[in-house]
Amino acid sequence: MVRRMELDALIRMAAALGAVLGLVLLAAWAMRRFGLGGLAMTTAGPKRLSIVEARRLDARRQLVLLRRDGIEHLVILSATGETVIETGIPAEAAP
Repeated sequence: MVRRMELDALIRMAAALGAVLGLVLLAAWAMRRFGLGGLAMTTAGPKRLSIVEARRLDARRQLVLLRRDGIEHLVILSATGETVIETGIPAEAAP
């Protein structure tokens, strides 16, 4: 009889854990789906920073052209860090 009660308790505990994990995953999906993940980082003003273009150099490195306030910056991103290649490039007019 004691083993039956222990088994029932384990099953209820596993079901409760599964339900909680399911709710957490559902909340994460909803936040990502409806754009609530970066709520603290949004600003009401115009966007000052954008990625103009990105190209993969190899499996570990990526070349990225960033635009900030009408000036472009060329950067290499890797797992070990980032390297600024060129800065102060005048931005082309948007088409």
